Amino acid sequence: MGTTQLEPVPEPKYWHLKTVLSEALDSEFAVGEILPNERDLAARFGVARATLRQALEQLELEGRLQRRRGVGTTVAPPRVGVAVGTERHAWPGTAGDAWQPVDCVTAVPPAAVAAALEIPADEPVHTVRRTRTSHGQQVAAELLYIPATSVPDLSGIDTPSGAARARAVLRELQHLPLEDQDRAVELGSARADDARELDRLPGAPVLVVTTRFVASGRTAALSTATYRADTCRLTFGASGGVEIHEGPERRAS
Repeated sequence: MGTTQLEPVPEPKYWHLKTVLSEALDSEFAVGEILPNERDLAARFGVARATLRQALEQLELEGRLQRRRGVGTTVAPPRVGVAVGTERHAWPGTAGDAWQPVDCVTAVPPAAVAAALEIPADEPVHTVRRTRTSHGQQVAAELLYIPATSVPDLSGIDTPSGAARARAVLRELQHLPLEDQDRAVELGSARADDARELDRLPGAPVLVVTTRFVASGRTAALSTATYRADTCRLTFGASGGVEIHEGPERRAS
């Protein structure tokens, strides 16, 4: 493998190297492919290993690379997408939903959730946990809070625990006429539970999408979905809506 010399530039050397490496990822490597070791990469680009590590760390933060224990540094898959601010209204669990139900428990929700659902602070709700994967990797986790009043016939149904109960709750929820839904997006830091589920360190950047579902003039369900920030790309369309697109394109919007 030959040596590629970097041109003198005013920007930090690791930052210029990051750009060169990014171009190499596009032209020379496939998704999931393992990169050469640091010694070989540093020799190829004629830089110190410390400079190379800075560039690799930046590419990892941007979602271009993934470091996996026992495997090495691999090329990350395309970023997963979820539409935010679209005109399409649909209950969770309907056709085309990319989420997979994991389980469902009945418990008192956080105070902020109870307030949003306009229920007493000590009133238990059905809490459905779902996950979303891309290229075999979990990229998002969701908690969907559903008051008992939104699924009044659930008590008469034989609903075992786990994913089966989650699906039963979602089926009952779809009996309501969905009038509206709105979403909010914010950047946050992974809590311990989120970090463990998404294979990130606590405090890692995440994207939190909160969705409120309205039926019969009230909030019938509330969803909080936490995405790995390194798997999402936000673009702002002409309509003013916010979307996270899925695809191989990785240039900055």
